[in-house]
Amino acid sequence: MLVVTHDTLRNAGVLETRSLPKKFFGRVALVPRRAGIGLWLRLLVEMQLLRYFAALIPFILLAFSSSRMALPVTQAPLAMVLLIGVVELKVLRLSDRGRERLMSEDEAARRLDTLVFRGRAVLRKIAARRDMAEGELALVVEQSELARVPPLTLVSVQSAHPGPHVLDLDPEERKLIERDLFGPDLTEKMLHQANLRDGQMIREVRIEARGVSAHARLAAWIDKRAENQPEPAEA
Repeated sequence: MLVVTHDTLRNAGVLETRSLPKKFFGRVALVPRRAGIGLWLRLLVEMQLLRYFAALIPFILLAFSSSRMALPVTQAPLAMVLLIGVVELKVLRLSDRGRERLMSEDEAARRLDTLVFRGRAVLRKIAARRDMAEGELALVVEQSELARVPPLTLVSVQSAHPGPHVLDLDPEERKLIERDLFGPDLTEKMLHQANLRDGQMIREVRIEARGVSAHARLAAWIDKRAENQPEPAEA
């Protein structure tokens, strides 16, 4: 999972938007500030041009392995297109029947209800931390449509007040999302399967800031005060 906000991206300019929800897959390339090798490799898999090149590696090897095969290989564009199509449509994605076999419609709905429950709890805590009294917050969870690779999840918090924008989340808010959004009852993979089943890879969970309870605001105030307390010096 990558929490998408200004501090987590080197190219934060891609967060600018005129409409919500702001979508990322297939529209912009994200460059994380700090990421492990696994996340970098997974982001590279999302680059369509690199996937096409990888699919054509057998042709490239064949052309370089024999001078007699070089010309026939370069004159076989239809075979190359067919191979790319097989990789993109059959290997990396599921057919309609394959999507339906992932789980029942009721199970997909249960997982999405869990996302809504967890997402609203996260948004209430963020709104309370910021002492927001008006406007609407949306937790946008976007996943890659590639099925047979580990799921890649992009999570952002967006708002239309005072204008469409992606919130600049502080470290504690990012930790809150990373800690509370997914768990044993709803992993990224479980959500990915439900999204594939429905054929919808972006989900929004929304709350009205004015609906956040006074109790939640008080708890957030106490938490922030504890964060700002200096650690006691060792004797």
